[in-house]
Amino acid sequence: MSVLYLLTAPPPAIAGTEATFQEVTTLQAAFAGRTINLFPLKRPSGRLPKWLYGLNQFGALRALERECTLNHIYFSVPYFFPALRVLRNPLVYTVTASLENYPRPRNIAPLRSLHRIVVNNERDAATLRSWGLANYTIIPPGIDSSRLAPAPLPLDNEVTLLMASAPWVRRQFDLKGIDTLLNTAARLPFLRLILLWRGLLFGELNERIRRLGLADRVEVVDRKVEINDYLGRAHAAVLLAKQPDIVKAYPHSLLESLVAGKPVLVSPCIPLVDYVRQRDCGVVVEEVSVPALVAAIAALKDRYSELARNAISIGPDAFSLASLVESHRRLYAL
Repeated sequence: MSVLYLLTAPPPAIAGTEATFQEVTTLQAAFAGRTINLFPLKRPSGRLPKWLYGLNQFGALRALERECTLNHIYFSVPYFFPALRVLRNPLVYTVTASLENYPRPRNIAPLRSLHRIVVNNERDAATLRSWGLANYTIIPPGIDSSRLAPAPLPLDNEVTLLMASAPWVRRQFDLKGIDTLLNTAARLPFLRLILLWRGLLFGELNERIRRLGLADRVEVVDRKVEINDYLGRAHAAVLLAKQPDIVKAYPHSLLESLVAGKPVLVSPCIPLVDYVRQRDCGVVVEEVSVPALVAAIAALKDRYSELARNAISIGPDAFSLASLVESHRRLYAL
């Protein structure tokens, strides 16, 4: 079996810092796969129409597909790109973001023709069922937990939050709650932030930090790092979103935090929140606003020992790469 993996976003400016590329690298190694990127630009852009993806690569798509037996595409939401019509092998489609509030496609037939649609949570599977689709599989994500180890950090007079889902484009400073995080830190003198960046919009971030006078309490790390080193210095990880399609449904940064025994603060539109509620291993930030985040941080402080204990109990095998590969092995064999 050989799989052609189709990517739909430019490679991250700092290699190894984007979850979808990490997953494809893992699967490519396991299944003798090839890759092609349908995104036609070198840098992220929210203005490029989706129908343009891959239209200049028909020849390359056909040639690579002849070397493989199966196609597998990754995109945030279900959208049947016109370029996919040149493919002849079965097509697996992984939906990486949440489908909450996403409208049912007008033309559902192309989605019914897919070999399988992959989502990683029951919430999104229920949306597919409501659209009349039964050709889906739930596969939880996998992370490399070999370098993650619980490092308990007592909660004293300071709270340190780690955020590791940097924006691709400027408007995500608002949509991903980064402005809310910074403004909350300006209000709460005991709050410190560690922001793991990925080579984009670095100047814009530093200008915001300077304007708010937060240089002594916000640490920006703009390089690839060992995430465990920074989780060991944080009390919790945080990821906010004003809309569900701009982050992964199960963000790797939050999974890494939980496996490392650190609670998470998460927006309710991110499907991982269902797992967090079930395991009582974090706090839901009810809206992307300073008052809501202040309230969530207060709740984190009040119950920190219990939430951290519940996070530690999740263990290193909850989201393993071995399970990810085996689940795809079974899927590809269908």
